[in-house]
Amino acid sequence: MSVTEPTVVRDTSARPAAGGEVVPLRMTGPLAVAGALVVLAALWFGVGLVYRTPSLLGWATLLVSVPVAAVSSWRAGGARGGPTPRTFWRYVSVGLVLVGCGAMSNARDNLIGTDRNQHVSGVTSAIYLSGLLVMMIGLLRIPGTRRTGGAWTRFGLDIATVIVTTLTFSWHLVYPRWETWFAGSAGDTWSALSVVGGGFICVFAFVKVAFSGTGPIDRRALHLLALSGAVGAGGGSLAPLLASRPHLNTAHLILPATCLVLCLAADRQLRAAGAAPAPDRPPGRRLSVMPYAAVVATGGLLLLSSIQGSPDNVVVAAGAITVTVLVAARQIIALRDNAALLQQLDARLQDNARLVEQLDSRVRDLHTYQRQLAHQASHDGLTGLANRTVFGDATTAALHADEARDGAGVSVAVIDLDNFKGINDELGHAVGDALLQAVAAVLVARVPAGSTVARLGGDEYALLLHGTDQAAHERTLTAIATSLRQPLRCAGHDLVVEASIGLAAARPADTAAELLRRADVAMYEAKNQGKGRFRVYTCAMDQRGAEQARVAADLRTALDTGQLHLVYQPIVDIVDGSLYGVEALIRWNHPERGPIPPVEFIPAAERTGLIVPLGGWILAEACAQAVRWRRELGAAAPETVSVNVSARQLREAGFAADVAAILRRTCLPARHLTVEVTETAVFDGGAAVDELHALKALGVTVALDDFGTGHSSLGLLRTCPVDLLKVDKSFVDTVTHGGEHAVIAAALIDISNGLHLRAVAEGVETAEQAAELQRLGYRYAQGYHYARPMLPDALALRQSRQPAAA
Repeated sequence: MSVTEPTVVRDTSARPAAGGEVVPLRMTGPLAVAGALVVLAALWFGVGLVYRTPSLLGWATLLVSVPVAAVSSWRAGGARGGPTPRTFWRYVSVGLVLVGCGAMSNARDNLIGTDRNQHVSGVTSAIYLSGLLVMMIGLLRIPGTRRTGGAWTRFGLDIATVIVTTLTFSWHLVYPRWETWFAGSAGDTWSALSVVGGGFICVFAFVKVAFSGTGPIDRRALHLLALSGAVGAGGGSLAPLLASRPHLNTAHLILPATCLVLCLAADRQLRAAGAAPAPDRPPGRRLSVMPYAAVVATGGLLLLSSIQGSPDNVVVAAGAITVTVLVAARQIIALRDNAALLQQLDARLQDNARLVEQLDSRVRDLHTYQRQLAHQASHDGLTGLANRTVFGDATTAALHADEARDGAGVSVAVIDLDNFKGINDELGHAVGDALLQAVAAVLVARVPAGSTVARLGGDEYALLLHGTDQAAHERTLTAIATSLRQPLRCAGHDLVVEASIGLAAARPADTAAELLRRADVAMYEAKNQGKGRFRVYTCAMDQRGAEQARVAADLRTALDTGQLHLVYQPIVDIVDGSLYGVEALIRWNHPERGPIPPVEFIPAAERTGLIVPLGGWILAEACAQAVRWRRELGAAAPETVSVNVSARQLREAGFAADVAAILRRTCLPARHLTVEVTETAVFDGGAAVDELHALKALGVTVALDDFGTGHSSLGLLRTCPVDLLKVDKSFVDTVTHGGEHAVIAAALIDISNGLHLRAVAEGVETAEQAAELQRLGYRYAQGYHYARPMLPDALALRQSRQPAAA
């Protein structure tokens, strides 16, 4: 037969955070006072065993020991650990105060009452028991002591077992001294026995909770509390032994000793505050020793009484039988709970069987999902092509497999669609997605068998090509470019796209990342040379890239240290040669390398983004110079100053607002500023055209620079708010050749006149070119025939010498 405990429901939410070790025991004021009182009480009690001593001093020690223990318990409640230990220890403190009141009532019974003996009055017993009850309530309020209904029943049976066992042993001690101890009142005697029983109940409760798990309450502190209860209850049970010495009372010695142990328990709680709490015992069903101990103890007492032939055998036997019955009842309840648990376990096993079937189905589904996820993780969701990760792995594997041939049989191509953003902005993302899918289909159809096609992201693709025949790879890429120039049907639209393509062949010791980087460099080289092109990587491309990086770094320094300046090329009236306006041009005089032409540093600025602050500086400087000219030259000042604006600047949010701020800061009227943009910068539409409309609303003149060399879309003249066309020098160079060479120049002036736009011929270098342009109807021109770019002072001097023209 076994008696087991079900799992106790514990609440560790208030448990203090793990900290350091428990502080070692050290002597404190309360411990010193309590220990001194125990020594004093023990000495006085020892003297009282030999001589008849006044009991007043014995009771006087309690006036100090009980308050000391109560204050220590109250302080233990103030330690770190949350509300649970604070509530518990303050219950203990209040219970101690009540016990102290009981001791004072006991002293009154002894000193003032009619009977000077060991008896305890009913009032005193009630006060003692109320103190014990308060401590029990505090104990049961610990979150770790919450129990089920069956557990409470077993707990009650355990308490009943303790009560019967205690009363049986107390009776055995009292009976031989019946006549002496009952000389007063039988009620007082039973009151004393009830206090002893209550003390042992507290001992049992404290021990049981300490072993079941205490949450934030230190377990060893509870053990010490149980020891204090055992000292008090055990000492009280020895009261009959002092029946012949009415001047002594067990409380004289037992209560100071109990208070000392209580002080030790409170000190332990204080020392353990903030330290790592001792782990609770693992959950499960545990053996309860108390019922068996009670049976063994009462059985042993019965055997001893039988051997001694004691006349109180009937009472002891009745107690033993009662304890046995209580333990049996407890075991029946435990077994019934076990049977219920077995039924629950059987039901859970059946539920588990159903869950296993469901899990088996879920596992099959998971295998399907895993295959889908693996595909999604390795392929682009829109086009179904391999993604960047898979492409890198495939390239690495191809390079390793080709190590015997020094990697010469592997090449990578990077393909980037030109002007894809414009299609997305104008036709919507649905059309853009359809175009990406159509391009993917073209690539898959055109590459040789065994090649890997991947989408790297956005509008960028990559090809992994095998073999050493670079000419064959170039033919493949040419065929792809040709196919992309054919109309592609995308979401109801026929779209023609171009792509910039870069090709790089593997070299010994190449990595996948390095090979892809070189192909990317070649692609950007193709894009920088006019888009829609195909380039094979060469080492010079990296050298140019490094040079551009160095130039960009120097350019940043130049911008900060004043190495840059502007020159201005006049724009004149062809008829009389008078000054109409000027175009601002940037110049850089490097302190070590001397003059650096714009063709070297402007591409570096474009690529690094430095063109944005550089363009802002040019715009502000040109506007400020225009204001100075108007102040110095008056009517002879240029009517307008033209500033070139890059595509990168137009894509910057708030560009028009920045221009407006510069005009306000320099006090230049907007009509005297011309912004020159290229066809490529505005062909994609979107934000760039929006910024031009905002500039137009300010009153700024918008010029389309190098017209005829870019996309040359006449529709651009309708969508872009253009005021002026600047005809590229390539058309001016052949204008005097006659025939078909002059057709384009003549057509462009006709378009300008028809759309009410002004036209400026760029790059006029001879008088013959100027005369032919005038004959075709051009009004304005610029070029070396009229003047080279000059510094602001030189231009002012030129104008001051031509008053008639002014």
